[in-house]
Amino acid sequence: MAERSFAKEVEKLRLGEGDEFHGEGILAVTKALLQSGVAYVGGYQGAPVSHLMDVLADAEGILNELGVHFEASASEATAAAMLSASINYPLRGAVTWKSTVGTNVASDALANLASSGVKGGALIILGEDYGEGASIMQERTHAFAMKSQMWLLDPRPQLPAITRMVEKAFELSEASSTPVMLMLRIRACHVHGMFPAKNNRKPSFSAADALAAPARDYGKIILPPSTFAQEKEKVEKRLPAAVEFISRSGLNEFIDGDVNDIGIVMQGGLYNSALRAMELLGCADTFGNSGIPLYVLNATYPLVADEWVKFCSGKRAVLVVEEGQPEFIEQAATQMLHQAGVNTRIVGKEVLPRFGEYTVDAVRTGISRFIDQFAPQLRADGKIPPARKTQVSAESAAKLAALVPPRPSGLCTGCPERPFFAAMKILQKETGPLHISADIGCHSFATLPPFNMGNSIMGYGLGAASASAFGTDGGKRAVAVMGDGGFWHNGLTSGIGNAVFNKHDDLTVIIDNNYSAATGGQDIPSSRWANEHRQGNNTIVDAVKGVGVKWIKHTRTYDMQGTLKVLREALRTPLKGPKVIVAEGECQLNRQRRIKPQIRKAIKDGQRVVRERFGVDPDTCTGDHSCIRLSGCPSLTVKDNPDPLRTDPVAHVDNSCVGCGVCGEVAHAAVLCPSFYRAELVYNPSRWDRFMNSVRSSIIGALQRRSERHRLAI
Repeated sequence: MAERSFAKEVEKLRLGEGDEFHGEGILAVTKALLQSGVAYVGGYQGAPVSHLMDVLADAEGILNELGVHFEASASEATAAAMLSASINYPLRGAVTWKSTVGTNVASDALANLASSGVKGGALIILGEDYGEGASIMQERTHAFAMKSQMWLLDPRPQLPAITRMVEKAFELSEASSTPVMLMLRIRACHVHGMFPAKNNRKPSFSAADALAAPARDYGKIILPPSTFAQEKEKVEKRLPAAVEFISRSGLNEFIDGDVNDIGIVMQGGLYNSALRAMELLGCADTFGNSGIPLYVLNATYPLVADEWVKFCSGKRAVLVVEEGQPEFIEQAATQMLHQAGVNTRIVGKEVLPRFGEYTVDAVRTGISRFIDQFAPQLRADGKIPPARKTQVSAESAAKLAALVPPRPSGLCTGCPERPFFAAMKILQKETGPLHISADIGCHSFATLPPFNMGNSIMGYGLGAASASAFGTDGGKRAVAVMGDGGFWHNGLTSGIGNAVFNKHDDLTVIIDNNYSAATGGQDIPSSRWANEHRQGNNTIVDAVKGVGVKWIKHTRTYDMQGTLKVLREALRTPLKGPKVIVAEGECQLNRQRRIKPQIRKAIKDGQRVVRERFGVDPDTCTGDHSCIRLSGCPSLTVKDNPDPLRTDPVAHVDNSCVGCGVCGEVAHAAVLCPSFYRAELVYNPSRWDRFMNSVRSSIIGALQRRSERHRLAI
């Protein structure tokens, strides 16, 4: 049950020759795959390409009609290993995942694939998550492409360019017998546009054809002496073939300008930002016409030396707009031009930021510095007008920052993980601080306020493994946390199995929220709900028992008292060996997606429906806000105290409350205060409901009037 359905949009994938496709970037990528005759597709969900997996899942009926095999892979390594089908057969295959973390997971399979080479086109579609708003460490895919010598495409973030690069990627892969990476930034995945559609193509060679006549090539096996021959082939055949194809097919673009002594080279993925920056500087217009010559690198590896020499010859200076560091393209350009005897000055990080996302403002500032330093005469001559004043002043920015509070990542309203970490916080008042190895997923937000727990995050499903150095110390037990997605992705073997084998005496908590929640709520092997194309409902408890864990407890996260009891037992039991707690609570976002349509339909049909809501009695609330410090639920806030004699604001539950009961449960478990109350909203009430409501109203009214008379008497 993904957070977004593409059931209607996927019908656009049936468009053919003569039709015009309108839609989102990830939908266009899927259409380009079908137009290319892809035979199989796999991948692992993760931003910014989570929705590409959702599109493929919703389009599974169309894929089946074309004979295209699709599967949601158990991990990025699983997806990468799928591409081995293209080593010996002319099968076109594509896989997708979030980079660079997913590429790291898949690195073993990818390196071997790049060594053996491919016969059919092999494409890796990567969601590049780089910049201040990224959710991962700050690295780029470029280094991996260079390391394993796989070709890297970075298309302009416009639908015609993206779809063309997908189709050309398969041709490039086959022309050079090398897998190709295609990189899409967040904005490229979700940009909207149009392009002329083509007919979908069934695979010219299918998996059934391969199985009917299995092929084996000793030279493709990654064992010596074949590996040396493969390395030699990379240098002598594959690389020259890739360079020749990129040049012959015009994958990179040249845009003429009005001046000849300077130029700008940019990664294709930065084209929109760079063009907008130049427009603000008066160097270009909205339609792509530029006053300065441009060289757009839709293929960022390998670089084509002849194209660089052609573009840079006769120019005094050329600016390279390359995001991140090290500056691979800038260094390579300097070497190529030096070897060719071209004396053009290559400028890059001396005027552009060395780190961080290249926003329009960052690129605008860099290009402006480049012009002022290397072509000031252009402004003096009027060829390039003064920059338009659009930057926000420091004073305005300070005012904005004072009004807009910081908004760090956090758990959603009603999240089942919130009561668990609140319980952990209460527990540490008894035990003292615990070493907690955190993990990738929703639970990683517990490292932030108000919980502030988690000493390290190493990788998806590696929570238990990162605590392994403390597993047999004999002192206070270490605690590791992982999610159900991380458990199936990696944690079962690297964490739980490893703990059993090495006799760790620590505690691992597996948060089972029924989905791969952090990536959009996709199904995983332990998901409870029926899925037409997948087999779910495989219990985590059984899997943990299967690798040899003896001490296993199950708890519901919303039951904080029960959770505290199990946690205390796990940390105090004299039993040696790994302890595992499976803390279960359905992801509240997915639950709301599941039940809201049911509730709306029931109310519309006249059925009796009861919804729970929670609130805070302002007359009872003391205003110490311990509930907020322990919970941090987004629906729990403060408002002015109704008592004029009290100045502290009181706690307040706003209308985003989903009735999970965590706030009241936290208050009860922490023995805070009795100010929380539960109310039932009854839709289509029965006669009995109306009668009981009138009785309650009469009694409560009488008690209120009595209390008011007593107060006046005093």
